[in-house]
Amino acid sequence: MMSTEPELRQMLTKGLRPYVPEQVIPVLVDWMMTYKIHLTLTPQRSSKLGDYRHPFGNKGHRISVNKNLNPYSFLITFVHEVAHLKCWLQQRNAVPAHGSEWKQLFADLLRPFIEQAVFPTDVNEALRTYIVSPGASSCSDEQLLRALHRYDTVKLPRLEDLLEETLFRTINGRLFKKGAIIRKRIRCIEVETRRVFLFHPLAEVVPDEHYSEWCRKHK
Repeated sequence: MMSTEPELRQMLTKGLRPYVPEQVIPVLVDWMMTYKIHLTLTPQRSSKLGDYRHPFGNKGHRISVNKNLNPYSFLITFVHEVAHLKCWLQQRNAVPAHGSEWKQLFADLLRPFIEQAVFPTDVNEALRTYIVSPGASSCSDEQLLRALHRYDTVKLPRLEDLLEETLFRTINGRLFKKGAIIRKRIRCIEVETRRVFLFHPLAEVVPDEHYSEWCRKHK
């Protein structure tokens, strides 16, 4: 039996409530119903906070968001992906994924939440600067990332806090040795392959000696 519109709204509201600020839920529910968005809550991913997939075959608009994000990070990520949805509807694949068209849509969608002070003051101020020219990820903006990190309930160490030569693992278990700072990134060597990677100083990592314990608690 098909759910009625009020029943569907109630279900979506209940599903979103643990993840975003209460006052934004009606807007997000409207978006989900208007565009028939299928939202998937995923475990923490080291490579991305969320993603959007356009309709294909018998599947409609699909958005996934990491369910471990704090409410403000979750909201920003969800808006980020809805901007991709709207950009696809307007341009299909004719423009770059994070080009000027997407930047404008993302800023337009996020601005009302900023003006309504949905976010804490420090996040709000960082967002005002960020949406002038938003990047492919909120993680690319250090001021915003630091502000959002203050509201995480589970705080992993940041790479910048570890001593040089420390062995650490990323969320997906890959083992690295921390090296020196090169400009705005930290040079790290993957132990197994000896390949060099440049990490953001604020990347979340787990010191190798604590990784097994972290996996028991969080995986």
